[in-house]
Amino acid sequence: MPESIPTHRSVPADFLTGSYRVVGQVMVPGTGMVGILNDMTTSLIQVVDVKLARVHMATKLVGEYRAIDVVKPNLYAVCLTRREDVGPQALARGGFQQRMNYALRITTAVYELEGTLEWPGRFDLASILLEGENTFVPLYDATLKAILIPQLTIESPAILLNRRMVDLAVPIPEKREAGV
Repeated sequence: MPESIPTHRSVPADFLTGSYRVVGQVMVPGTGMVGILNDMTTSLIQVVDVKLARVHMATKLVGEYRAIDVVKPNLYAVCLTRREDVGPQALARGGFQQRMNYALRITTAVYELEGTLEWPGRFDLASILLEGENTFVPLYDATLKAILIPQLTIESPAILLNRRMVDLAVPIPEKREAGV
């Protein structure tokens, strides 16, 4: 008899709001973290085994909690430890179209991010910010820094960014090797 595939699995993540860093675990279905974050039927996400810290004092714990609810529209970003935890490629990317990789620098009111956005066609900030229904879009091989607290730096294979929190986005030019 074949083993049954679990319908939910626990995924570790860092959830960043304007004021707090929430580190914990979330039970995600087969659609991964992007499926939960972009689920329009609920505005909350339950995080378990939580360590809570203020952004401006990231190394000092406010407390540890068995479970808390986080308001999804107030999240700036969710940092994952594995790229696979984002979810199925078609869901994370919004379809099966061929994607281009864009190295981007993105700013919000609180954080600066650098990473690779996989997007169909040419880079168009208006399309990225306004088209489609997904609120959270993945940046791969990304780094997040708090603007006023540069000691708070998170490097992650995947960061789900709340595109409604973006202030600006600019492509990062490819670095040329010396003599080229």
